Amino acid sequence: MAERLEELSVGRVVPSVLTLMGLCSGITAIKLAIDAQWQAAVLAIIFAMIFDMLDGRAARFLGADTRFGAQLDSLADLVSFGVAPAVLIYMWSLSRMGTAGWPGWIAALIFCTCSAIRLARFNVQSVRDEGSSEHNPYFTGLPTPAAAALVVLPMMLSFQFGKALFNEPLVSGAMIAISASLMVSRLPTPSIKYMTPGRNHRFVVWGVVGLVAASLITWPWATMIVGMAIYLSTIPVGIVMHRREQARERAV
Repeated sequence: MAERLEELSVGRVVPSVLTLMGLCSGITAIKLAIDAQWQAAVLAIIFAMIFDMLDGRAARFLGADTRFGAQLDSLADLVSFGVAPAVLIYMWSLSRMGTAGWPGWIAALIFCTCSAIRLARFNVQSVRDEGSSEHNPYFTGLPTPAAAALVVLPMMLSFQFGKALFNEPLVSGAMIAISASLMVSRLPTPSIKYMTPGRNHRFVVWGVVGLVAASLITWPWATMIVGMAIYLSTIPVGIVMHRREQARERAV
């Protein structure tokens, strides 16, 4: 009985609850896309990203890392960052591509397929080879949340600048091609999961977090666009740093 109560403790349930809230956010994005509520749909995906960050941190903080939680997280990611963005971008733009929108639908299917491959590869390979850790703060390939943000980037640009150019199917198709290729690639991409600041810098970090939160409330689309640009700019830097670290390990 004591073991069962321990398994059902609040600390072990919290990460899974956050994961399910992220899943519900992703499914809600699909519903909002069907209703043509574009900005609300993108916000729902952003909320799914926030829950995705929180569930992992909660699991590590509470010592509740479990195989069940890992599998549940991957299933939720497939819906929130694979299916939902694909449906959203198809209904917003790709449905106007080709005859009856079929080329656009195929592009959306390619994105969903690459998302599934990315998550399946992450699950079956070892942490050292695929995931990030304290000793190896890199992912292999673009994480699905970042790929989802890249796919809806034309939508955010359209919300911010109001240009019809961003609504063109070719622009959305190009974003899908880039994000799908990066997901299934072997490129090392930086992970913020294990990038913890030192004690002397925590107040500065919390100050930056507060400023970012205020910017998201005041200028949501501009803040997301700048944040995505900064993240993408770290990928080439991460590749160079990762290769240097590998060269040092070989030298030793």
